[in-house]
Formats: sequence, structure tokens, C-alpha cells
Amino acid sequence: MDNLALACSGCNSRKYEKIEAQDPLTGDMAPLFHPRQHDWNEHFGWSEDYTLILGNTPTGRATAKRLGFNREGVVNLRWALFLLGIHPPVDTP
Repeated sequence: MDNLALACSGCNSRKYEKIEAQDPLTGDMAPLFHPRQHDWNEHFGWSEDYTLILGNTPTGRATAKRLGFNREGVVNLRWALFLLGIHPPVDTP
């Protein structure tokens, strides 16, 4: 139960029971982002057009890759929401 968090079905199915993944930059294993223990802004940022989530740390990069944060359908949704003026989330710096 300590590892549960709300997530879309796409991310949830990619995470499953995993708690670490390979950092695509270094090849080393890194812990996956834990929303109750980690600060989103430390581990992730947005591309200039707010469509891609970029990993800033080994944890951020490993999580973004493992959960498929930037799969085509999600990127397209972010772009559409941006055009409607409701993306990025208001708490994004």
C-alpha cells in the first residue's frame, strides 16, 4: 500500500510493482519517483512547449522512460490542452 498513487492506466500498467528502473542516460538503476517522498520539480521539468516531461535526475529520467510519460497520445493530449489554455498545471513554475 505504501507504493500506491493515483495514475492514469497507461502509467500504472507500466509501473506495475516496479520501484526502480534504468536511467537512460547513465544505464544505472535508479529509484522511481515516489510522489509522497520526492519533489516533482526537482526530478522533472517541461519542454519549452510543455508537451514533454523531461527528467532532470536519474530518478526523473528513469521514471519518465519506464512509465512512458512522453508516449504519443499523452503528448498530443498535452498539446491540445495547452491550446485550450488549461495546460501546464497551475503549480508548474
